[in-house]
Amino acid sequence: MALIPATILTGFLGSGKTTLLKRILSEAHGQKIAVIENEFGEENIDNDILVTESKEQIVQMSNGCICCTIREDLREALQLLAAKKRKGLLDFDRVVIETTGLADPGPVAQTFFMDDEIAESYLLDSILTLVDAKHAPQQLNDRQEARRQVGFADQIFISKSDLVAEEETEALIHRLKHMNPRAPQQKVHFGEVPIKDVFDLRGFNLNAKLDIDPDFLKEEEAHDHDHDHAHGEHCDHPSHAHEGHGHHHHHDDDVKSFVYRSDRAFDPARLEDFLGAIVNIYGPRMLRYKGVLHMQGTERKVIFQGVHQLMGSDLGPAWGADEKRTSRMVFIGIDMPREILEQGLDQCLV
Repeated sequence: MALIPATILTGFLGSGKTTLLKRILSEAHGQKIAVIENEFGEENIDNDILVTESKEQIVQMSNGCICCTIREDLREALQLLAAKKRKGLLDFDRVVIETTGLADPGPVAQTFFMDDEIAESYLLDSILTLVDAKHAPQQLNDRQEARRQVGFADQIFISKSDLVAEEETEALIHRLKHMNPRAPQQKVHFGEVPIKDVFDLRGFNLNAKLDIDPDFLKEEEAHDHDHDHAHGEHCDHPSHAHEGHGHHHHHDDDVKSFVYRSDRAFDPARLEDFLGAIVNIYGPRMLRYKGVLHMQGTERKVIFQGVHQLMGSDLGPAWGADEKRTSRMVFIGIDMPREILEQGLDQCLV
């Protein structure tokens, strides 16, 4: 049986997850979607879409989709759905997991890698994060869960931007980009999002291209005089003393990202040892990290990525004849030891 694609939908309380979900479920896209709700709020999608008020854990919806409310464990719910699909008792094409607004998406994502039975049935496609333009600045200041949800995102949808001034939305977009430069951002109005922007994003596919916002890198290069790795906004490198591009924030988010680049090849053994040690110590703080690496001893790109302590790598396509062989890595995490990472990575170069 082909792997069942899974999407994690996250976002702080009131950001519009349920609105987006209702929209996805009611659109005529011809796909049968199983929804796993891990939501403790007042409003859940059952009220509008479910055919029956039932004590069953899995309920068929009026549009042919399925809804499953988690009472025990996500793993058990996923296993139950996969088993029913295999036996022909349920028919669905993909799974969407709606997390509670206070959830850290990390453990949800890890379920897909740590459990062999789940890994054999499902493919984690992406994490979608909804951000409420009106309340996000305060939520990001006050709540680590909100910052983590941004750090984990493969795609960010900004809701309620019609309720704030355009410059406030622009400031939010800039802030989110510095927290997570690898997630594209899109404004959404009442959950109106084309299905192509929601499914099959391959955010977790090791062979997917490394999406780092090109403008994010451009802004870095202005200050990038004496290093071959880029500096992020909050670094205290002397060349940042003259920053005048008007975007410097007064808040200092603990979720930050930085990009490391080098034209020199990595020594595979040294890099593996170093990353293994780093993940061992700092894994809980490392939300997402991903890279395309120029590795000694292979003519192919090495693609690597991780979530917390889980890290994997894969051989990607061959380097093109005229392509510059450059390693690019993006790290997104909470108060990450940037200098230790940069110095350690420098020492892994050939």
